[in-house]
Amino acid sequence: MDKEYLKFLESKKHSIGNFGFKATYFPDCAFDFQKFVIEKSTRKGRIANFLDTGLGKTLIQLAIAQNIILQTNKRVLILTPLAVGFQFIKEAEKRLITDDIYQTKNGELNGKKIIICNYERLHHLNPKDFIAVICDESSILKNFDGKIKAQITSFIKKVKYRFLATATPSPNDFIELGTSSEALGYMGYMDMLGKFFKNNQNSVDSSNRNIGEKFYLKPHAEKDFFAWVNQWSIMCKMPSDLGFSNDGYDLPELRVKDHVVTNQSLIDVNGQVQMFTPIAKSMTEVKHEQVQTIIPRCEKAIELAAGKTSVYWVNFNEESRLLKELDPSAIEIKGAMSIDKKEEILLGFANGDFERLITKASMTSMGLNWQHCHHSVFFPTWSYEQWYQAIRRFWRFGQEFPVDIDRITSDGQTRVIQALDQKTFKAIQLYTNLTQAVNSVYDHKTKEFNQKIIIPKW
Repeated sequence: MDKEYLKFLESKKHSIGNFGFKATYFPDCAFDFQKFVIEKSTRKGRIANFLDTGLGKTLIQLAIAQNIILQTNKRVLILTPLAVGFQFIKEAEKRLITDDIYQTKNGELNGKKIIICNYERLHHLNPKDFIAVICDESSILKNFDGKIKAQITSFIKKVKYRFLATATPSPNDFIELGTSSEALGYMGYMDMLGKFFKNNQNSVDSSNRNIGEKFYLKPHAEKDFFAWVNQWSIMCKMPSDLGFSNDGYDLPELRVKDHVVTNQSLIDVNGQVQMFTPIAKSMTEVKHEQVQTIIPRCEKAIELAAGKTSVYWVNFNEESRLLKELDPSAIEIKGAMSIDKKEEILLGFANGDFERLITKASMTSMGLNWQHCHHSVFFPTWSYEQWYQAIRRFWRFGQEFPVDIDRITSDGQTRVIQALDQKTFKAIQLYTNLTQAVNSVYDHKTKEFNQKIIIPKW
């Protein structure tokens, strides 16, 4: 067989192994569990760190970058969400890690070895200029449109060392795990689905546990699946998950309160008049219910946030506009704003320049440290990740006060809260399975084809 073709086939194999080197640099301030993550990540060379908020992902990523620079003397790129880049600069200065760091906005590198860049500005950069890419809050990739997501994934695949970091892999979206694996150079998500999952469409599940899911884990493959994920990732919500002490990582109380307003309209999504307000079931019905109750929900939000440092998390532009009208002192972030303007507002809130912020979780719920605030008003949707990421801006390591989160829904949105509770349970299951399988070994078995190929005679 042609050698080039054999080489091509070899490149298509699903790889599991180490692509890095032994770490030589560990910040003096790093905890033992952080040093463990730095060492393992550097040795793997391609890894996803699913570390919960407040566990020091910024410090860890900077230490990984410094190890790569010491080993290769080449440049490292750290991609971040909006207004998060400055936190890397401050952390590097505070922890005395390095001053060879620069945040670029238009593609200039300024002769520095560690380059910080927003995902939205990646098009200014060339992958040939970097030996490694670190994607901070990598799960934010799903929030971008197909074009930007494809651009980021393509960029990552052209770089030798690759690292992903996020607090919460989606509990009901295994596709995210597959795309993470593929971006790191391991098994592609389509191959992952074929190996570990079964298509749930046009089929009946007698246990009723997979309704609404396009794919579900084959029962006999669950153990192998989580063992496989652990070959290219680290899952940690507390240091004890990795065998270390939890001292200093006990969080203050989280107090979630649900507030229900009444939908006075009896007109359903089809324009028909009902005798009473029905429970919204589909996403279309939920959106209709939300639109009908914008005024009472916003009025309730203003009441709950009065006199407090707080964040209003909204979903619709009309909600944002009305909240700004009812609370003129609040600062509003709009999707149409420039990146620079959004960053200016986010930095202003982080610095305490104003007390209340109006924003959308889809835009600003990732990576920001807002421990100075311990109250928030949240308009829930089906998205567990947006909910989790939003509350973890406040409820994180370094927060000194109990955190109060007021969730506001209408009486027709009970299924939204039920869905969030169900996804929270599934997230705990996912986390438990991954941490239990942390020491499991996944053996990717292949069958060598050694039979003589018989070509038919025509």
